[in-house]
Amino acid sequence: MSFKKASLVAMLAASMVSTPILAQTATSASSSPAVASSARSGAAMDDANAVRGGFLIPLLAILAIIAGIYVAVDGGDDRPVSP
Repeated sequence: MSFKKASLVAMLAASMVSTPILAQTATSASSSPAVASSARSGAAMDDANAVRGGFLIPLLAILAIIAGIYVAVDGGDDRPVSP
């Protein structure tokens, strides 16, 4: 590997390592001193059990699995139709 490629790889690695660190320090420096905690707060919900009908996606997944098993084990007649 040439010196040019090695230096490019080293700069790339350094930038990949330093980017999250710089982003974290920029976020903490920009926050006001009045806010002591940087934890996220949850949103208020009136009815947490309002989400219903969660059976459709699992049902479709089960049907897809059954169809996949059927296609995989189906002996079938795979001979060509053309003469």
